Amino acid sequence: MNVKALPDDPLSTPADQEFIRRTYELARNARAHGNRPFGALLVHDGKTIAEYENTVSTSGDVTQHAETGLVALATPQFPSDILSQSTLYTSTEPCIMCCGAIYWAGIPKMVYGTTASQMSKVLDRDSVAFPAREVFQRIHPQMMVVGPVMEEEGLKVHSDSK
Repeated sequence: MNVKALPDDPLSTPADQEFIRRTYELARNARAHGNRPFGALLVHDGKTIAEYENTVSTSGDVTQHAETGLVALATPQFPSDILSQSTLYTSTEPCIMCCGAIYWAGIPKMVYGTTASQMSKVLDRDSVAFPAREVFQRIHPQMMVVGPVMEEEGLKVHSDSK
C-alpha cells in the first residue's frame, strides 16, 4: 500500500478511536460475508446501541450500505430524542446517499475512519465521492463531522479487499 494515511482529526478522542476500531471489525466481517468492507455503529451515552455491516452484494439491494442499513435498523427502534443525542461511527467517509439518511434520521454527529478519497487511491479507482463535510455543509450545516480517525488501519482493510 503506497497511500499515506492522513493524520487523525484533532477533534477525535480516545473513545472515538475505540468505536472506529469496531467499525473496522464490522468492515472485515462484511468482506468475510461476501460484501465490500464497510461497517457502522450508533452510539448513545457512550454505549453502542446498533451495528450494521454493508450487505449490498449479498442482499442485492444497492441501498444497503453500512450507514443506510444502520439508519434503517435504528430509526424504527429508537425514538427521535435518542437519535438526536447519538453519534454515528462509520469505517469510511459516507457517500451522498448515506449522508442524506444520517441527516433524515436526525443524528447530529458523525465520526468516520477512512476518507473516501484515500480509499479510492488504495483501490486505484477514480473517486466520484463528495467530501461528507461538503455534503453536510449544504444540507445540515450544524452537523458535527469528525474524521479521519485511525485511517491507516482503515486503508489496510480496503487494501486487503483488492
